[in-house]
This record gives sequence, C-alpha cells and structure tokens, in this order.
Amino acid sequence: MSQVHFTPRELDVMSVLWRRTSATVAEVRDALDEPLAYTSVLSALQTLTEKGFVRHVAEGRAYRYFPTVGPERAGQSAIARIKDAIFAGSAERLFAQLVADEATPREELERMRRMLEARLRAEDDR
Repeated sequence: MSQVHFTPRELDVMSVLWRRTSATVAEVRDALDEPLAYTSVLSALQTLTEKGFVRHVAEGRAYRYFPTVGPERAGQSAIARIKDAIFAGSAERLFAQLVADEATPREELERMRRMLEARLRAEDDR
C-alpha cells in the first residue's frame, strides 16, 4: 500500500470513517452531505476494503467498517500529487499558495511559522 489515492466518493466515505473511527454502511450514509443510495455507499466501502484502506467486522446482520490508513498518510499522498501536478513539484510554490490564502487565520499562520522554524532547527541539528 505505497500510494494512497481516493476517488471523490471514496474520500467522502473515508472522511466519515476518520471522524467517527468506525461506522456501518447506514451510519456512513447518514453522515454524508450528499444523499446517496445505500448500495452506492456499500459499493464504495467494498472497493475501499479491496484496496486495503478499510477493514470490517461483523456486527449483527451488518458490518462495521474501520479505516486502516490515517488521514495524515492520505494527505501526504494527495499533497504530493497536487504539488507535482499543479506546482511543478515545487514545495515552495505550494507553500506560497497556502500563505497567500487570505482566508487562513493569523493564528494558523503563526502555527505554520512555528512548524517551519522547528523544521529548520531540526535540519541545522543534522
């Protein structure tokens, strides 16, 4: 499971599982913003299970689904694809886009600055 890639629908389903830590098909369906048929949610969960991103255990007549990959790992893969496809592989251009977003609150920018400073100190210590 080297690269994590989700279709938009799979990402919606995974987002529910990450928030709830586990869910049945009905619970996922109820938590989604977009109304989907039960079979559509079931199909997405079955595909995610086949890909190894989700596991399930029997719970009565239903299954309870659990994510096997965390949002951080999925985020790393998604960010890498965005960086390559949109920003020509440049982390600096991606970072500039994030910083330039006026919707980002000052507090978040301050946290980003502290993370960047900590990363630079770690590089200096190497």
